[in-house]
Amino acid sequence: MSDVPNIGDYYSFDLVGERALIVRGKDNQVRAFHNVCRHRGSRVVATERGTCKSAIVCPFHGWSYNLDGTLRAVPQAKSLPKLDPVGHGLPPVDFEIWHGFVFVRFVRGDQPSVAQMMAPHEDIIGHYRMAETKPYGKMISQKMPVNWKSVRDVDNEGYHVPVAHPALQDLYGNGYVDESMGFGITRSTGVFNESRDRYWSVRNYKKILPPMAHLPEANQKVWYYYGIFPNMVFMLYPDMIGFYQEYPVAVDKTIQRFSYYALEDDRRETKLSRYLAKRIDELTGMEDTQLIAWCFEALQSSGYKGLILSDLESGVRAYHDMLRQVVPVVGLEKPPVPGAMAETNKVLRDAIPPLPWGR
Repeated sequence: MSDVPNIGDYYSFDLVGERALIVRGKDNQVRAFHNVCRHRGSRVVATERGTCKSAIVCPFHGWSYNLDGTLRAVPQAKSLPKLDPVGHGLPPVDFEIWHGFVFVRFVRGDQPSVAQMMAPHEDIIGHYRMAETKPYGKMISQKMPVNWKSVRDVDNEGYHVPVAHPALQDLYGNGYVDESMGFGITRSTGVFNESRDRYWSVRNYKKILPPMAHLPEANQKVWYYYGIFPNMVFMLYPDMIGFYQEYPVAVDKTIQRFSYYALEDDRRETKLSRYLAKRIDELTGMEDTQLIAWCFEALQSSGYKGLILSDLESGVRAYHDMLRQVVPVVGLEKPPVPGAMAETNKVLRDAIPPLPWGR
């Protein structure tokens, strides 16, 4: 919620054909709406973020909405039928606030809340004071010419760390563990190595990183990654936190976005450690981007006959198993005929055991 810190601040984004608007109202409450005017469907805000002083005004015909989403006024009201402030207000979006992060759900199903999914991990997550953090740098989005599941396949295992990510291997390779925690959650734990490091960034990060008073001793020298099915990962570092996620645009187009957040800390050592942590992440991201591209290319190759998984890649297997339960059409040899995807998927889902939280 720190991305909309003040009354009237808004943040908007497009996702899978939908347009969402997050806004902080005059009562200081954060709400979520469709970025859709009830008049003709125009966007009511045109920019990704900004501030509305007292009302949200559609740039098409000037219909205005209060910060709580209710309809405020319309030009030439006598030319229109009688309008209800609530019924003709901005369409609300189902949303949830978890540790200061706003999650939206365009189609309400029977899946659990993020709070329910993450409840077993509060003993670790609670120490990081996530709701008190503020944006640390700009949110970055990048387009990737791959299928979104190819990103997850590379990210869902640490078997490749020793070879593909030498900086991470320096940082925590000797103490890295992947775990499937159930309920759609995975956890990767990287406890810092004690050995001397080859990489300048890693060596100095360990040397400069100061103690963090809000963390217990066990969390001072470890990086955690929590994966939330199907497409999101939270990064919990001693000096800052962040997330990254990817979502599909087309079968061969994906957008990945990521952002960092941090508690206020003016110590020079903290600023330097955060800079170095981001350098390590940037290097890792470039390495993964290449691996993802190669693996996606292989799906089109006649020489590629499918996965051969190590026990250390159990996260990939678990992820595919869960995908086949939620979206069983991915297991078909050929796609359904155009227009029959949803119905085919429903028929297939009805024939398999339900997920732990039902359907």
